[in-house]
Amino acid sequence: MQSDIDPRSLIGRRAYDRDGTRIGTVDEVYLDDATGAPRWAAVRTGLFGRDAFVPLEPSVLENDTLRVPYAHTLIKQAPDLGVARHLSPTQELLLHHHYNLPLPASPSPGPDA
Repeated sequence: MQSDIDPRSLIGRRAYDRDGTRIGTVDEVYLDDATGAPRWAAVRTGLFGRDAFVPLEPSVLENDTLRVPYAHTLIKQAPDLGVARHLSPTQELLLHHHYNLPLPASPSPGPDA
């Protein structure tokens, strides 16, 4: 995802899957603890739906909509984590496995390690 986009500007935007099927509306954006970069979006999937988490990388912002390069069925089957202020490392690991994403690199130990 473009790094110059304000994560708050994603909230309320419509999200679509790889085939152009509407997933829902971006409800919340979650930032990487170490870098502060936007990492995940919670997308409200219907009027009484739940929030499905989608990775913001490799998603793209296109014509004021979020395009997620995954099938609608995979997105709807994402782990139900609820909406909170923060994703735990365990929750992020579940999402990485669900979307078959590479795991983030562990921070390298400092010189005193």
